[in-house]
Amino acid sequence: MPRALISVSDKRGAVEFASGLIQLGWEVVSTGGTAHTIEKAGLAVTPVERITGFAEMMDGRVKTLHPAVHGGILARRHSSADLKALADHGYTPIDLVAVNLYPFRETIARPDVTTEEAIEQIDIGGPSMLRSAAKNHESVVVVVDPTDYRRVLDALRHGGMSPALRRELAGKAFTHTAAYDGAIAAWLAGASAGAGDLPPTLVLVLERMMNLRYGENPHQRAAFYGTGEVGGLASMAQLHGKELSFNNLLDLDAALTAVAVFDREVACVIIKHTTPCGIALGTNAEEAYRRALATDPVSAFGSVVGFNTVVTADAARAMADLFIEVVVAPRFQPEAVTILKAKKNLRLVEVPRGDDRSLDVKRVRSGFLVQERLTVSSDESGWTLATKRAPTDEEMADLRFAWNAVASVKSNAILLAKGRAAIGIGAGQMSRVDSSMLAVHKAISAGHEVRGAVMASDAFFPFRDGVDAAAAAGARAIIQPGGSVRDDEVVAAANEHGIAMVFTGVRQFRH
Repeated sequence: MPRALISVSDKRGAVEFASGLIQLGWEVVSTGGTAHTIEKAGLAVTPVERITGFAEMMDGRVKTLHPAVHGGILARRHSSADLKALADHGYTPIDLVAVNLYPFRETIARPDVTTEEAIEQIDIGGPSMLRSAAKNHESVVVVVDPTDYRRVLDALRHGGMSPALRRELAGKAFTHTAAYDGAIAAWLAGASAGAGDLPPTLVLVLERMMNLRYGENPHQRAAFYGTGEVGGLASMAQLHGKELSFNNLLDLDAALTAVAVFDREVACVIIKHTTPCGIALGTNAEEAYRRALATDPVSAFGSVVGFNTVVTADAARAMADLFIEVVVAPRFQPEAVTILKAKKNLRLVEVPRGDDRSLDVKRVRSGFLVQERLTVSSDESGWTLATKRAPTDEEMADLRFAWNAVASVKSNAILLAKGRAAIGIGAGQMSRVDSSMLAVHKAISAGHEVRGAVMASDAFFPFRDGVDAAAAAGARAIIQPGGSVRDDEVVAAANEHGIAMVFTGVRQFRH
């Protein structure tokens, strides 16, 4: 009788898998909670301690670390010496190992997790069994993913496991343990790093989440790979529409980044080519969308629209007349989904809100650039008034909004705002004065009254020309990091024009 060992943290499908194996004449050995689950379903199961001769100890820390288990897994079936060694000790071969590991990544994702709780989710026996089985995959079937249970049962029912399938499953097992060890290593490195240090070694294990039709251009192959971290695009749920493209995912990520900084207010952003062409606050999703759309209605065609709040039926109706590629939000009201489904190609994607504490990793030739993810702090203690005139309360509210919003615009970035909504955006220009003039041009082209608006710049003005451009259009206040060798010249220009200027002391480049 062939023997299977099933010991899983993720118990999806475990009972059905065990039942299928038993029907095929297999003996099922199991541990702890998994054995209880299988037995509770009325199935015959052999507790692992019956084959090891030892009860679990140390609250389950030691239960499968025994020669009866690992000898049974590692014995080479073509080796008479291995099989004799098993027989001499009274051990039986184990022909299938179905194991998945303690939820370490899910545990450390909790903001209130303690070090002790994290340590107890470091699995020892599970990875050892997986590695043993994967090493001996010519003789032992290793299953780490519950979605593979059906494939394995089908193969066993119809002639047995092919060498190709055995090798594929072994590869998945090593990928699983590598990702698991990588998460633990990253957590320990982060916990032990000195203040302000990044980990000395960074382990990246990427799992292919979906194949994409093509990359940025049709002749480029592409796929989306997830890191296994909780949250972000790996946690998205698509409610409607055709498959997401490479460019959709880039824009979707940009949309999430743009609205995430407004954690206490309702925000909407409209993204084109990974940078906002509209962004605004509102009392609800509909108002925020209408105000964001008003920034630049022409550029909004074929965009990705992002919200940091639930999409209501009213917001859905407001979007009905615009060609939109993707709408992303933490949640959609059922009526909103029904309304938006009238557009068969429109993708609707839910991504839960959360604090993204992951590192920002960018690929370069032969390496990676790694940095902390840019966050926009609400701490204004380092802000200073640089000019003779201070901003009014209304201007100050717009400056705060503009400073948050400009962080999501590609550098060189200039954003004009009025009433806590963008009215003109200049992005990605090679000189800051060009971005300033572009922002003014976009505002005027969209029919906005620039007089009385505020301006935000993601980095300092190297010359006074950007300020002169703002003043010529009628802007009344500017927020920028400061720090240029020509700050005195820039401030003097602001004073000449009666413009209030605030220095934040922080740069917000987005390349």
